[in-house]
Amino acid sequence: MRLIEYENLAKLNAPFEDAFRTQFEAVLQSGWYILGHQVQQFEQAFARYCQAEHCVGVANGLEALVLALKAYEFPAGSEVIVPSNTYVATVLAVLQAGLHPVLAPPDMATYNLDPQALPQYISPRTVALMPVHLYGKPCDMPALLSIAQAYGLKVIEDAAQAHGASISGQKVGSFGDMTCFSFYPTKNLGALGDGGAITTNDAALAERLRTLRNYGSQQKYYNQLLGHNSRLDELQAAFLAVKLPELDRINAHKQALAARYLEGLKADFIKPVLQEGYTDVFHIFAVRHPERDRLRQYLLDRGIKTEIHYPLPPFRQEALQGYFDPEAHPLADTIHRTILSLPCSFAHHPEEIEQVIEVMNAF
Repeated sequence: MRLIEYENLAKLNAPFEDAFRTQFEAVLQSGWYILGHQVQQFEQAFARYCQAEHCVGVANGLEALVLALKAYEFPAGSEVIVPSNTYVATVLAVLQAGLHPVLAPPDMATYNLDPQALPQYISPRTVALMPVHLYGKPCDMPALLSIAQAYGLKVIEDAAQAHGASISGQKVGSFGDMTCFSFYPTKNLGALGDGGAITTNDAALAERLRTLRNYGSQQKYYNQLLGHNSRLDELQAAFLAVKLPELDRINAHKQALAARYLEGLKADFIKPVLQEGYTDVFHIFAVRHPERDRLRQYLLDRGIKTEIHYPLPPFRQEALQGYFDPEAHPLADTIHRTILSLPCSFAHHPEEIEQVIEVMNAF
């Protein structure tokens, strides 16, 4: 039985290598490596793809979240609601912006923020919702936007895993006040290093973000704001420009692999749910099983590598001890204890997925 890797970035990027080399030579010969033509061109193209008016390229997904929060200048200590089962970066961004993260429970079917549970977590200090489109499944944005409007809250989406996801044809990146993306190499739209972006339909916010990412400066050596050095560099923008036109094809490939899992895996495994009108992009194909660790070892013994997204919820991370009551989030604990990510990459072939299904169904 052949080894099935969870991910292989060299194989994933192999179809784009010639175009990458061409782009590298163009950037090298241009002599302009920071905030130049490549970044501007990619920002415009990615905004169009996301059905948004503006895109601001930044250094990575975490910085996108931090800058989005800082752009509003919320009072220190204001509360931002985030999912209790998110990746730690969402929580770190709130803390690094000088704000207080409030953990709200997920819907156990989608693993995204549960709109029905949300109102009880909103207080007079709440200023924003930060929904996370986890694993590439869009959150219930119509319901979340309705709640935000009712309570006068901003909506800053964490779409680090959801490039190209949509609801009734409307792309993630065009719903909230701002949407934050990561271009980490494993993402459906991945760079060859770190990168991130923020999309928005607000021209004033976009201009403020461009200032914040560049030392708070609009004119060289003159600083209007207390800013960051957080810029998407020319080379990564050039690489992303190669892959952006192929993003729908990348997503379609992963969706086809996911469809095989959904059809072939037996009912012992809790599989992702499909919702009418929702287009999931399956950045991660995750199942749940009460004997997750034994299942993972069983697969590894048979040459199938998997991942866990994520072994620990944010409220059980050592760095966040004292910020949260670790016993107050049983749903998130259940997810993190039972979740397992299966191979589902642009570099995988359908035959490999069938092999994974066969082995899993024998567990």
